[in-house]
Amino acid sequence: MTAFSLHLRRVGPAQLSVNFFHYREVFVAFSGITIIPRAATTVSNVEDGNQGETDTIPTPIVIIDQDSDPDATVVEITFGDRLGALLDTMNALKNLGLNVVKANVYLDSSGKHNKFSITKADSGRKVEDPELLEAIRLTILNNMITYHPESSAQLALGAAFGLMPPKEQVDVDIATHLTVSDDGPDRSLLYVETADRPGLLVDLVKIITDINIAVESGEFDTEGRLAKAKFHVSYKGKAIIKPLQQVVVNSLRYFLTRPTTEESSF
Repeated sequence: MTAFSLHLRRVGPAQLSVNFFHYREVFVAFSGITIIPRAATTVSNVEDGNQGETDTIPTPIVIIDQDSDPDATVVEITFGDRLGALLDTMNALKNLGLNVVKANVYLDSSGKHNKFSITKADSGRKVEDPELLEAIRLTILNNMITYHPESSAQLALGAAFGLMPPKEQVDVDIATHLTVSDDGPDRSLLYVETADRPGLLVDLVKIITDINIAVESGEFDTEGRLAKAKFHVSYKGKAIIKPLQQVVVNSLRYFLTRPTTEESSF
C-alpha cells in the first residue's frame, strides 16, 4: 500500500475565512464551519409511495477511504436501499473541484453501496487536504438530508437542519473510544470513535499534528450520529512508543469530551 500523507495547512483566520465551497444553496466554510441548507423537501416528495412513521429508517453511512486506492480517494455511501443514482451528489463533488473517475454500485444485506473514486480536477491526484475531505463529507451529508429528509433522524446534522431531528443526543463521554496499537515497526494505528459534528475531521488531524504526530493515511466513517476514524500515524518515521500513545489518547479525549465540545458548530 502506498503511504498517504495527510497535510494540515497552517493558515491564519483571514485565509481560512475565504475558503468557501458552494453547491446550490449549500455553503461550507472553514474554519468555524457554517452550513446553510437549501429549503428542505418533505419526506413524501423523496420516497416513492407512502412514508409511514413506523418505517425503520436505515443508518446513513459515509466512508472516506484513503487506503484502498493509491491514486484516488474512495467515497462509499450507504442508506439502506433508498439511494438513487446520486447524480446530484456527483455534480456537487465536481463543484468542489473534484473529478469522479470511477463509480460503481453493489448490493449486500446492508443495502445499496455507492462507491466513487475521486481525484482533484487540477492535479488528477487523490485528495490530501483535510479541509477538502471534510467539505466532501459535509456536502454528501447535506445532499442526503436534502433528497432523503428522513435521514436527518439518524444524522448529527439533522439536529439543526433536518425535518426529522434525532430524538436523543449522543452522550459524548459514553460514545468516545480511543485506542492506539502497533501496526508494524514504522507506524501505529489510531482508532477514534465519538459523536459526530461538522469540522471533526479537520479538528482531529490538527490535534494529532500539533503534538508532532504524522498522519500517513486513514479512513473516516460517518455512521449515523457517530464518527469513526482510523489513522495510520507515526513519530519521526517510527511507531509511536507507549508513553506518547498515552499523550495522543489524553489530548484527543480532553478535546472530544470537554464541555465546550457540546457548543454546537452548526
